[in-house]
Amino acid sequence: MDHQRIIRDVTAALPTAPTALDACQRFVTALAGHTPAAVSVLLQVQERLRCVAATGAWQVFSTVPPKTGIVGRVYATGETAVVPDVTAEPDHLPIRPDVVAEICVPVVDPAGRPVGVLDLQWSAPLDLAPWRVTAERLASRLGARIMALGGPPAESRSEKLLRHAAALSAATTECELITAAICAARDVSGLAAPVLLLTGRAETRLGRPPRTPNELEIRIRAELTEAGPAALDRIVGRVHRYGAGYTLGEAGQPPTEEYVPLARAGVRTLVAVPLGPPDGGGVLLVADERLVRPDPTTVSLMELLAGQAWNSLDRIRTLDRLREQASSDPLTGLRHTGPFGKRIAAATPGRTALLAVDVDGFKTVNDTYGHQAGDRLLIGLARALEGALRHGDELYRIGGDEFVAVIEVNRPEEAVRIAERLTEAARRTGHTISVGVALPRPGESAELTLRRADQALYTVKRQGRDGVRLAPA
Repeated sequence: MDHQRIIRDVTAALPTAPTALDACQRFVTALAGHTPAAVSVLLQVQERLRCVAATGAWQVFSTVPPKTGIVGRVYATGETAVVPDVTAEPDHLPIRPDVVAEICVPVVDPAGRPVGVLDLQWSAPLDLAPWRVTAERLASRLGARIMALGGPPAESRSEKLLRHAAALSAATTECELITAAICAARDVSGLAAPVLLLTGRAETRLGRPPRTPNELEIRIRAELTEAGPAALDRIVGRVHRYGAGYTLGEAGQPPTEEYVPLARAGVRTLVAVPLGPPDGGGVLLVADERLVRPDPTTVSLMELLAGQAWNSLDRIRTLDRLREQASSDPLTGLRHTGPFGKRIAAATPGRTALLAVDVDGFKTVNDTYGHQAGDRLLIGLARALEGALRHGDELYRIGGDEFVAVIEVNRPEEAVRIAERLTEAARRTGHTISVGVALPRPGESAELTLRRADQALYTVKRQGRDGVRLAPA
């Protein structure tokens, strides 16, 4: 086989290629005319190798993660791989069932830095030594032509969206999700200032801003905040009623009433797409102060992004609700034993007080009036006790009619006063409670502190109930 002719013929296909992508396709077509090998060229796009041209296989790998397979290894090391027997090579990525030998060489720029790889796979044994030399010389010339045409092709917007979709799916909190969605909207749309409006709580609100908002984002958020929740509701209502919309990039056209705050912020280009349902989702706004006409593809990509963002947001909110249900008492809504154990494990000796609370005569209520009456009693008492505690104090239900409050105090006397407020709140509901108070001792386990609080509570019970007792220090 005349390898010099192969090099001449394949090299001749490169100078007239108008783009790097076209150069790779012409290169592969020309090389395939001289060998039955499966030929593919993979170039770096973001952190992956993307197959941009190939022939001779029923299916090829579209993208390959970093350092995966022979191609990933060759790209990472910049060293050619010659594999006379692929069955003995664990990094071989099979694209044809009959492949027996493979050569993979780095495609390098004029400075010798890899920008991709050239991979050849044969289905019959052959002398690989001359093919190694030929492949390396061809890959070097292809790399030079690619760089002369501006380097590897840029990541497409659909590829960007796919990459960002993975980040959205990986988000574990609403804050992470909003940050990922804003980053994706800016990157995929090419516009400067994405903003999320979220519904489903007390009022429509602005999603958390990015860590380093640009000037336009700051102005938009300031104008929308000043306009108030009613103005945000009008934007959400418009977008969910009529669907996605975008500006035409024409100067001198006035905005509709809903978008006046955005115009005051300097917005001249806007894409607005619905996010989830109107009563629990919101709207994705992507804005710019330049006059740009977003093409329909941009709007479609933003709709796909909003759909992915909503699916991820709904998943996060559902998981949060399930975690809350798993850690809360279904009757009173108070947290129960699991969270209480974590809280008292972090108690500060001398500053954290445990208030053990027991409902007086609860069994009599259940026996006389039934369990529904007992449930109503517990719900009413839970709300009354919560109302008597200070901001930051925590109330738990740890048994049938047993509650525990965890409070931060400066002195034991302060804990006793809070306990007395609880007894007064209970009396206003028509029932009474007994309360035992204990402060953790240095080195004392949380379980022992709670036991001392219970002992103080039982002392109150023996002395007639409806009272407070501080456990001995």
